[in-house]
Amino acid sequence: MTMIEAAELTKEFRVFQRREGLRGALQDIFSRRYETLRAVDRVSFRIERGERVGYIGPNGAGKSTTIKMLTGILVPTSGRVQVAGLDPHHDREACLRRIGAVFGQRSQLWWDLAPVESFRLLASVYGVERAAREARLAELEGALAIGPYLRTPVRKLSLGEKMRCELAAALLHSPEVVFLDEPTIGLDLVAKEGIRRFLLEENRRRGTTFILTTHDLSDIEELCERVIIIDRGRLVFDGRLEDLKRLVGGESSLVFRLAEPGEGPLALLAELTRGLPVAWSSEDGAFRATFDPRSVPRAEVIHRVLERLQASDIAFAEPKIEDVVRAVYARSRQGAPP
Repeated sequence: MTMIEAAELTKEFRVFQRREGLRGALQDIFSRRYETLRAVDRVSFRIERGERVGYIGPNGAGKSTTIKMLTGILVPTSGRVQVAGLDPHHDREACLRRIGAVFGQRSQLWWDLAPVESFRLLASVYGVERAAREARLAELEGALAIGPYLRTPVRKLSLGEKMRCELAAALLHSPEVVFLDEPTIGLDLVAKEGIRRFLLEENRRRGTTFILTTHDLSDIEELCERVIIIDRGRLVFDGRLEDLKRLVGGESSLVFRLAEPGEGPLALLAELTRGLPVAWSSEDGAFRATFDPRSVPRAEVIHRVLERLQASDIAFAEPKIEDVVRAVYARSRQGAPP
């Protein structure tokens, strides 16, 4: 079932061009100049129920503008968007009952109220009956471990505690689609891991669709099955993270720990892989083979080494997602597909 559909989605803004100096300021009083900026340029994609999608791009790429159109905050200049079968702008009230949103730098909790009081107000706004609200809150309280500070004013909560409460607020009415904008910004590793586990479990148990925008690419690797990359308003990649890594390429590594290294292991390893474009190095008693997986079969490297040597451990290191995404941006700006 398709939960989100964007077709040729475009958003333009008319921006005032201010002249410099006193003379320019006087001219602006009588004759203003405007420029039309296209923040989102004919973006199309479909997201199915239960998908976990990372929607990423550099600053100013059009991510936030897209999310605002998907949630009904902004009206598209052209194109079409549907969320859960509804137009987010024209069917705004009905759509809001079926979506949730967490914005890392904007709170939906009342600063001077305890979270539980905010939850009651939000449940009333969403039309959640008391029995359903209490049952859902009990579920979220256990999953997010927010019980100890439910009755503490929001202003006294730590960032991690506040973000857990923000998630509970967004999911209180059991939305089918949840938009997450920088949900782990500023959190420590323990807090991030707890939120990631919760989101994965919510997706598994309820089939909730998640759309994640973030600059923390470890969130993408941990949470998302699919990645949509936007740059300068245009969609430059839409597919699985594994496919992105394979398309962009980049060096991979095999790390061997040898049972009996013997003498001159680097020279021996280089001899064993002669004819293959493999670079060998040593680090902390291990030996790393670095190569391009598109031209060097991983199995061939392993076979040649184990034919002569015994290994106590073999580990495979893929290209870092940061390097992969950086390569996509570079290719986009050169006008080439990823």
